[in-house]
Amino acid sequence: MAVYTFPGQGSQRPGMGRAWVDHPSWELVNDASEAAGRDIGALLLDAGAQELTATRNAQLATFTLGLVILDAIERLGLEPSAFAGHSLGEYTALVGAGAVAFEDAVRLVAERGEAMQGAAEDQEGTMAALLGIDAAGADAACRRAEGEVWVANDNAPAQVVIAGTVEAVARASDLAREMGARKVLPMPVGGAFHTPLMAPARDRLRKTLASVTFRSPEVAVTANVDAQAHLDAAEWPGLLSSQLCSPVRWRETLLSLVAEGPTTLVEVGPGGVLTGLARRTVPTSQAVSVAKPDDLDDLVGVLAGDGPLHAYATSHHGEHLYVSERVVLSPAVGIFEPDPALAVPTHDGAPGAEVAVGDLIGTVTGTGQPVEVRSPFAGPLVGLLALRGERLTAGQPVAWLRASGEPAPVGGAAPTA
Repeated sequence: MAVYTFPGQGSQRPGMGRAWVDHPSWELVNDASEAAGRDIGALLLDAGAQELTATRNAQLATFTLGLVILDAIERLGLEPSAFAGHSLGEYTALVGAGAVAFEDAVRLVAERGEAMQGAAEDQEGTMAALLGIDAAGADAACRRAEGEVWVANDNAPAQVVIAGTVEAVARASDLAREMGARKVLPMPVGGAFHTPLMAPARDRLRKTLASVTFRSPEVAVTANVDAQAHLDAAEWPGLLSSQLCSPVRWRETLLSLVAEGPTTLVEVGPGGVLTGLARRTVPTSQAVSVAKPDDLDDLVGVLAGDGPLHAYATSHHGEHLYVSERVVLSPAVGIFEPDPALAVPTHDGAPGAEVAVGDLIGTVTGTGQPVEVRSPFAGPLVGLLALRGERLTAGQPVAWLRASGEPAPVGGAAPTA
């Protein structure tokens, strides 16, 4: 089971979009720029650290890059069993789950960033990360500070963020140290996000939320406000509104996501913050980050342990197929049609065809003659990554093989590890 998680503000980095410029999924940046009326490409490529730190810029840039990377993953034919996003990342998750249209989500994120920045400018606030103390201890420190300071993020065991006025955060930080916090890290932000000080932003955002049509997510999205999965479209406007003034319950979200069994938590977006939090919170689950194109091959390898590939592996004495597997790529753009003679592994563990170098995997039909997809490797077929009738891009993976021979230059298809 794979769950896609999306990071929020704070994960942005200058130049974080450069690795994706030549990828077909980059086209989403132009679409987002048009919907927002802003040059988001410039934010992803040219903005410096100070410009990118501004809330109105950080949120649009991080949200858009998350969708670029999600689109790149979807082009591989990979699908999650659930979604979740940290703060801003919840909007990316809702687009991925089909609950909000892309253009509407861009408008929402743009308005959210402007509203939060406006609220922060009207009421100065700050945030601080407390290490070595749990959420209950951090909450006690905030209450003892007797000021406007609250727990804003319960991120992981012994990793909590508090927020409020500058003076109240300073008092609560001192009290947290007295109560055993190992370290207090002031955060370079100008607002007290996820606290009652964001009430003006919530009121402003509600107006835009009311203009957006929400649909039931195709797969469940777990909300920050209550760490529960939600499939009812009518619930999401209220959840997103409440999120601005409520703590992000990320530790509980991770525990909820893995409660049903072994889970691979895939962080989709810049940085790797959520991957680190997952490894601390649910160490028995696998956590991986996809932030650049090179990470796509690693993701496919990790997820080879799910579904039909996992069944095939367990039927072969627990072999880890991803250690020696190779991917056959599409040599052209067009509609994929697998070879009808190709035996594909089934969920009950039945093995696939024994493929020889040069064997036909299928064809890709575009505007001209069909282009054959032939295997450059020999070995058993362990799964198809493209569906019959799916439109492929050049270089998109179509099949997995357990390699037993050396590659050969066949039919333009190229393997990746």
